[in-house]
Amino acid sequence: MKRIYLDNAATTPLNEKVLEEMMPFLKDCFGNPSSIYQEGLSAKTAINNSRFKIGRILHSHDDEVYFVGGGTESDNLAIQGVVQAYYLKNSQIEKVKKPHVITSLIEHPAITNTIKELERRGLIEATYISVDKNGLIDLKEFKEALLDTSILVSVMYANNEIGTIEPISEVVKIVRKFKGTHDVGYPYVHTDACQAMNYCDVNVERLGVDLMTFSGSKIYGPKGIGTLFVRRGVLIEPIIYGGGQEGNLRSGTENVSGIVGMAAALEITEEMKESEVKRLISLRDYFIKEILEKISNAVLNGDIINRLPNNVHIKIPNIDSDVLVIELDSRGISCSAKSACKSDKSSGSSVLEALEKGSFLSKNKGLCISQKSAPVGTLRFSLGRQTSREDIDQTVSALLGVVKKYSQSELFED
Repeated sequence: MKRIYLDNAATTPLNEKVLEEMMPFLKDCFGNPSSIYQEGLSAKTAINNSRFKIGRILHSHDDEVYFVGGGTESDNLAIQGVVQAYYLKNSQIEKVKKPHVITSLIEHPAITNTIKELERRGLIEATYISVDKNGLIDLKEFKEALLDTSILVSVMYANNEIGTIEPISEVVKIVRKFKGTHDVGYPYVHTDACQAMNYCDVNVERLGVDLMTFSGSKIYGPKGIGTLFVRRGVLIEPIIYGGGQEGNLRSGTENVSGIVGMAAALEITEEMKESEVKRLISLRDYFIKEILEKISNAVLNGDIINRLPNNVHIKIPNIDSDVLVIELDSRGISCSAKSACKSDKSSGSSVLEALEKGSFLSKNKGLCISQKSAPVGTLRFSLGRQTSREDIDQTVSALLGVVKKYSQSELFED
């Protein structure tokens, strides 16, 4: 039975050309980049070339590109590094004002849990901006949340569960206006762009962000490698200490093959982005139409317009999510019930809880209630370069069979 992989938001397969680029540094060119003899210099040259390639794609300076161990580490470095730098800068002040960080209710756990931990330690105050029923950040609420003590805003470029693309440029405009009227250097704007790199504009000059996270595992590159873009002038301190690699921001012997692979993967991604986005949008919209037409009580989560080209996130009431995933797996289809980045599979989705709250608020004129959402009947399909129309048809057929097995027949239309 042919396997159909539809969980590319969790991780992507390694591109063959990327593997070819990596192989010399997995076998023969094994030198430590910090060494000054030939093997080390060859490895260092490979890193510098990769940094140049990525900087060119991002429209950034080479020295604004830092290599780390993955997307989670990049997010942690952005948040913890900026907070540490703030305290270092104000170390001579007797009573330092506690810094304020703003994020959204639907961030990746690498963002949310890092901010919550800093709150727990009493190092920051934080505001979590709500989203509407489609997952778009409330810009009015965000604007009102900015304080004189705000040092960092972290809003993800595209959501890893529901695929909603956030208005990052608008966030930047609001921050710049705030900084202009208050004559301050803060807050910085950080975005986790791990899910966006394949499909969205990653020109940091156009986006205007100060820090940006992405990783190799989401762009058909290797796992265990990530990047943090840090704009010149941004005050940031390391969170890992050692030999002072990566401009003293991220110590540790560099993952040369991973760095080379990520640069190659990003180059391939940029070359095929325009055509692949068009292809996947067509497949995605066809997939959504087929599901909604054939399963009458299915609901699409996320914004239909501001949406990643490869994301289809649906809810089917009255069937457990894990049952759906396991049944589809037995039919040769790989998908997920929610983000694979959370190890606690028993907990509900904070993203869907935020959507439900946003839907309630839109209907009840600002009133707020406590909502508890369970991931019952939710499925995330994330298409990839290998996905075909035949794969979609087979998946819809399999899903229809699974849902009919566990639901009442009158829920369906022929």
